[in-house]
Amino acid sequence: MMRLDKFLTEMGIGTRTEVKKYIKQGKVKVDGETVKLPETKVDAGRQEITYLEHPVQYKAFEYVMLNKPAGVVSATTDAREKTVLDLISEKKRKDLFPVGRLDKDTEGLLLITNDGELAHRLLAPKKHVDKVYYAKVKGVVTEKDIVAFAEGISIGQGETAKPAVLEILVSDVLSEIRLTIQEGKFHQVKRMFAAVGKEVVYLKRLSMGSLILDESLRPGEYRPLTKEERERLC
Repeated sequence: MMRLDKFLTEMGIGTRTEVKKYIKQGKVKVDGETVKLPETKVDAGRQEITYLEHPVQYKAFEYVMLNKPAGVVSATTDAREKTVLDLISEKKRKDLFPVGRLDKDTEGLLLITNDGELAHRLLAPKKHVDKVYYAKVKGVVTEKDIVAFAEGISIGQGETAKPAVLEILVSDVLSEIRLTIQEGKFHQVKRMFAAVGKEVVYLKRLSMGSLILDESLRPGEYRPLTKEERERLC
């Protein structure tokens, strides 16, 4: 059981203040009866709750795949910058957060959820979850770099990146690569290439564990995870 105003707020109907006003205005019904007390206790899993005659269904967890565009920060709130949550206009819950962080100029797969246990499983280094990136790199990437990455490489500030799998797609003045890592250190991919004298000029995350970016999503677009995607992750 929970307060009616708390339930409606968590389901994204509005802020706590807005929701209390809607309830007092008679816009909310519980099992077909208008309820005007915000503190009314409801069982969201068993009772029918409507706002403006539209059912409000309870969702304990929400899972959204976002193709993060460049120029947006991976945060829940930011006083100066647009955040990834600002892009999710149809979210049901107010407690969503991005699983891990992509740099502001990095694109690609980002999972948005409120499932803290799943986030921990995906991010904890001991879980060894693969994170695959595509990058364009200024400088000729060579077999020597593959070996260095496979052995683990010092990335400065007393940190060492764990062994990673580097695949060369194009080796030229502007190289193209695919990189699989199992960590998420600050600016890690950029620091790994800087350690071998090269510069990442474009970076995109392609997958995280079993979750693969839906290439039909343009930068800034998102969709709920499918049932199959949720089952594989959870």
